[in-house]
Amino acid sequence: MRVQTARLGERKCVRGAGLKAVSRSKFFSGGSSGPDPTPADMMEVEGIYTEVFECSERKEGSGGADSLMVSSTLSLAPLVDSSPSVRRSQPILITSNRMKGSDSYSSSVPSIPNPFPELCSLAKSPLLISSLPPESSQKHLIKVYGEDNHCKSVWVSRRATAREVCHLLVHQAHCSDQESWALFEHHPTLALERCLEDHEVVLEVQATWSLKGDTRLTFCKNYAKYEFFRNPTLFFPESMISDSADVSKGMTSSELIQNLLRSGTCPEIQGFLHIKEPSRKAWKKIYFFLRRSGLYSSTKGSSKEPRHLQCVADLDNLNVYTVVNSRKLYGAPTDFSFCIKPSRNPSRVQDLKILCAENEQTRTCWTSAFRLFKHGKQLQSNYQLSKSTPRSLEGSPLTDLKAESSLVAMDFSGKAGGRVIQNPTEAQTVELEEGQAWRKREALRGSLPAVNSAARLSSIHKTQPWFHGGVSRKEAERLIEKQGLVDGMFLIRGSQQHEQCFVLSLCYQLKTKHYLVIPFDNGGRKYYTIDDGATLFIDLLQLVEFHQINKGILPVCLKHPCVCITL
Repeated sequence: MRVQTARLGERKCVRGAGLKAVSRSKFFSGGSSGPDPTPADMMEVEGIYTEVFECSERKEGSGGADSLMVSSTLSLAPLVDSSPSVRRSQPILITSNRMKGSDSYSSSVPSIPNPFPELCSLAKSPLLISSLPPESSQKHLIKVYGEDNHCKSVWVSRRATAREVCHLLVHQAHCSDQESWALFEHHPTLALERCLEDHEVVLEVQATWSLKGDTRLTFCKNYAKYEFFRNPTLFFPESMISDSADVSKGMTSSELIQNLLRSGTCPEIQGFLHIKEPSRKAWKKIYFFLRRSGLYSSTKGSSKEPRHLQCVADLDNLNVYTVVNSRKLYGAPTDFSFCIKPSRNPSRVQDLKILCAENEQTRTCWTSAFRLFKHGKQLQSNYQLSKSTPRSLEGSPLTDLKAESSLVAMDFSGKAGGRVIQNPTEAQTVELEEGQAWRKREALRGSLPAVNSAARLSSIHKTQPWFHGGVSRKEAERLIEKQGLVDGMFLIRGSQQHEQCFVLSLCYQLKTKHYLVIPFDNGGRKYYTIDDGATLFIDLLQLVEFHQINKGILPVCLKHPCVCITL
């Protein structure tokens, strides 16, 4: 018979006609020694497989005594009950014992310490720590989207406010500044969006959403959140303000906000609005009154008599939203629509009251008044907290600019030091002279040879936060409108009609204006200009830096870049 052997702990299975199990248990008797087994000493069992075990090893020592290291026993039976004479085996445990008095077994290879113990611990693994819930049971996971539709999940406390979540996202996204960031509540199906107030609890807002809806939170800039505190005249036209107690008594925009914050008294905001009739596509023009107690409509022209007033909504139980693309989705007469919706119920189309204004200033007045009348002094507290927040985290030049009104013209040509130029005509002359001197310096700098200057000019603007690639004119207006229609907000995009040209989109007086930036060849070098070659810039970055200080042909200096970040 063929002899098959194996080393310690090894097992070999050979397919054959019968099962042959060879055991060396005959030689496993305690302390026994002798020559290696012969084929005649082995046991043969008929079956399906041939299995050969060798589970013992002898260690030679002094005096010819062998120390048995490992011993084991094995019982086998046919796997298939092919004949009555074959018995089925029962599994037993193969144990290993050591002889008394024998030396303990030790490996000759020393143990190597783990250089990365933190990778072996699930709780300390840096790869999994961000996906694990925090130890506190009060933490909840929310999902926030950026303007590029990429989302990020963050753990927040149960009472976390929108302001706290924004600060958390600013640090996690490594934003260059933490000024004017906001959370937006966005309903894609209904085309509604609103900016969450800084004091609102995020989880309470999410609790009002429908479980089957697609409502989500968006993280982006909103420069106009508190702009009505800085420039009330632009947001509240005096023609829309009246005193509810005395119809003949007028009130200015500044008095509206001051009285509201000082004594809590609210004037009326009044005017015509288009409203969509329920279950119909038609729109009706009605005169509305907004008071602290709610929104009212007049059933007889612009009459304020109580018998002609009808309550439309209560301010305590509603939120005001901006409607996106209202002409296409709701058939609105203009694009300046907003919506009032109950704040405690899931979003349903039948619960929406969609209103449409004649222009952007009228819509902004109504939506800002809704916020002021509902939250009152809480908005002023939020505004004071936003001003106390450090504006810049990394010293970005876009966020360290001083207000235009704080700049004064000075003359440093004399020996006695600088002097403030009081005469406006002289100040304008100095500005023109400085501009011409700046152009000469930059032209001299631009004439110097540079390595790969063409490649640098074509790509230096792509890394700037205000550059938005090839977005369309309509999309640029939507981005600026979403981040706040404040004077000086801007972005630069590639022109879709003119090759190798760019477009500067700038907000001024609640409107977005577009200026074409064209390439200009001068002396064999390529420049950019927006004033037909009167002022030349070697790249778009230089153009932006110049107009952050000088208006040039623009109606206002560049102040707020329209920024989109990736979460």
